[in-house]
Amino acid sequence: MSVKSLSGQAKWFPVYTHSRAEKKAFQALTSKGIETYLPLHRQLKKWSDRKKWVEEPFLKSYLFVYIEPHQQTEVLMTKGIARFLYFSGKIASMPDRQISELKLLMASPYELEVTEENLQPGENIVIKAGPLKGLKGEVVSYRSQKQLILRLENLGFSIMVNAATSLIERY
Repeated sequence: MSVKSLSGQAKWFPVYTHSRAEKKAFQALTSKGIETYLPLHRQLKKWSDRKKWVEEPFLKSYLFVYIEPHQQTEVLMTKGIARFLYFSGKIASMPDRQISELKLLMASPYELEVTEENLQPGENIVIKAGPLKGLKGEVVSYRSQKQLILRLENLGFSIMVNAATSLIERY
């Protein structure tokens, strides 16, 4: 859970990093005392001589900072940070609820996939059981499977979760 700032102005902001600099930027921001969230997932990497499980950033070139507006310059002056994301001409922020939902998804046993495809809205659903209980999203047909789509506003990403239809209901 986020620690609220004294002035109450702190918000979550998505930040774009330089290519493959997510972990170093995360460490640099953390060492500055800035609350930072970098969603990681385990992935099996294959090389010509071996296989190894590694922690990879879930959203390539993105991480999230919980800061007050006056701290934006400090974030931009951090090695590995490229820029903030903008939405309608202003620096995009995210509701605490979306970061909480992303953390919940990352902790779930479900296999997750990120897509930048322009997914069309389907039926609105809510998960009624399991570790993602209460999460709302949309159902679409994708690769011949029914999957729950959770849109993260202002990021241009959709997160796809394989979920049994017995776990979802319309709302």
